[in-house]
Amino acid sequence: MKTKVSLFFITLISYSCSINQNKTQQSNSPIIGTWELISATTKDKDSTFSTFNLKTKMIKIINPTHFSFFQHDLTMGKEANPKFTAGAGKYTLINDTYTEYLEYFIYREWENNKFEFKISIKNDTLTQQGIEKVEKLGVDRIITEKYKRVKN
Repeated sequence: MKTKVSLFFITLISYSCSINQNKTQQSNSPIIGTWELISATTKDKDSTFSTFNLKTKMIKIINPTHFSFFQHDLTMGKEANPKFTAGAGKYTLINDTYTEYLEYFIYREWENNKFEFKISIKNDTLTQQGIEKVEKLGVDRIITEKYKRVKN
């Protein structure tokens, strides 16, 4: 009986340590931080075009377990059709594969979809490229986004 109790506590301590190690590894990840969009392109069928709008600003915030993004116009909402977009959810990062699980979005039809990207970080620039696919909306395209780390 004493051996079973000892084995139980050893297992429990080992499991706790592995969870803390995973959290520490993820919290030390270079992807953690606030990022500002500096370029964006979309390839849809045979055409590639920029989706980056100089009249808006977008940031992406990534913590150890979740991401969020916000975009708004730079006219303080004073133009005829003010722009604001926001979304958030959980993500996973395995090697260079970053997968977003979109849980919240201003356009509700996009919610509950996953988007997988290959990422790279060079100096203070994060590049992500992957497929945006939402079958019920007929969306199936490749996007490439570049972000610059926002300094404190």
